[in-house]
Amino acid sequence: MKELRLKATEHNIETATEFINRELNSEGCSDDARALIDIAIDDLFCNIARYAYGQDEGAVLVRFEFDEKGKAASVTLIDEGIPFDPLQKEDPDITLSAEERKIGGLGIYMVKHIMDAVEYKYEDGRNIIRITKKI
Repeated sequence: MKELRLKATEHNIETATEFINRELNSEGCSDDARALIDIAIDDLFCNIARYAYGQDEGAVLVRFEFDEKGKAASVTLIDEGIPFDPLQKEDPDITLSAEERKIGGLGIYMVKHIMDAVEYKYEDGRNIIRITKKI
């Protein structure tokens, strides 16, 4: 397991992504799987940066784990912000036009569909969201 602690700002999305990409590359991750993981990190980290701490500053712990046997990479983002389970948010009705849909929810909907697993828990005052992708 490898970890990186960053301030929860949109400027650090790139740093988090680069950290994960180095680990993915060392495990021989395909370009396609890496691109999907990058999309998921971008959305999840951005939501933490924008909403988890309100006007206050906070941090995000980015954790990388690799399951050698299952050839799966897991990325966990941990923050101490406002409790929020994005998996409980109702999926947007993608049959509606963009003008007819409610704002929000499309990012987590996409993450749920491009990852092999997405898990959330609130534990010890921390939001913990974990994404897993077979690489």
